[in-house]
Amino acid sequence: MNIRIGNAPCSWGVEFAGDPRNPTWHTVLKECAEAGYKGIELGPVGFMPEDPAELGDALEENGLELIGGVLFRAFHDPAQWDDVMDGAVRTCKALVAHGAKHFVLIDSISPRRAPTAGRANEAEQMDKAEWEAYRDRILTVAQLGAEEYGLIPELHPHAGGFMDFKPEIERILEEVDPELMKLCIDTGHCTYAGFDPVDFMKDHIDRITYVHFKTTNAKVKAEAITNRTGFYDACGQGIFCNLSDGEVDFPAVRQVLLDAGYEGWCSVEQDCDPTLDPNPLGDARLNREYLQSIGFE
Repeated sequence: MNIRIGNAPCSWGVEFAGDPRNPTWHTVLKECAEAGYKGIELGPVGFMPEDPAELGDALEENGLELIGGVLFRAFHDPAQWDDVMDGAVRTCKALVAHGAKHFVLIDSISPRRAPTAGRANEAEQMDKAEWEAYRDRILTVAQLGAEEYGLIPELHPHAGGFMDFKPEIERILEEVDPELMKLCIDTGHCTYAGFDPVDFMKDHIDRITYVHFKTTNAKVKAEAITNRTGFYDACGQGIFCNLSDGEVDFPAVRQVLLDAGYEGWCSVEQDCDPTLDPNPLGDARLNREYLQSIGFE
């Protein structure tokens, strides 16, 4: 089995580059390595240094490889297109500078969809024209990453955005050439959205080129959905728990990957509030130990 396990700055509460609550990027790299990981994601562009020499030296010092980067921007809002493209170009340049390949595209949380996270039957849907323009914005960025930078563009469904529930994910996968855009499946966002990640992975394994390991606490999730709790408030309440304690069947996830001959990186992502999680290093260690206990190297 040639599956490597990495982690991401969101496991230390880093969701936005300029958040004053963030730990330092030095701390994230150091603790990621201390917890036993050999790779890390970029996090939101601007959190880690955009000077390749500075970040490269720090990665080498900590024995870490840069895996990829996430573009978490408002693809759903045409008025924010300049912001999307700015983040896209900067992220692509950072990934290329360090030999990372995974360019993960996430539609950020929309005020129109946030109240119905986890409530597929109530979620507002785009009309045909809005959907097509939205889809084409995603494809424009995917083409940028693939054609200009040689990266692997991967769509990542996410709670609270317009790419969240199973029908819309399958719709865009049907409409888009699989050679142009792959899929980064996040197991915890699947359970948040109300569908089984194992079954989904079996159905779409030929499209999956990257995996985020995340899980949900069933009780916290149910309360968050019932109360229409905001995504970041739910993170602070512990909706994303340690991998051994949640709803996702990770031995079954592992078996799907093995059966498919999957090779490459899978990254732990345990989104948390940086002011409320007292021990992200401890959680990172526990998650690494758990994955080793079920057969991941």
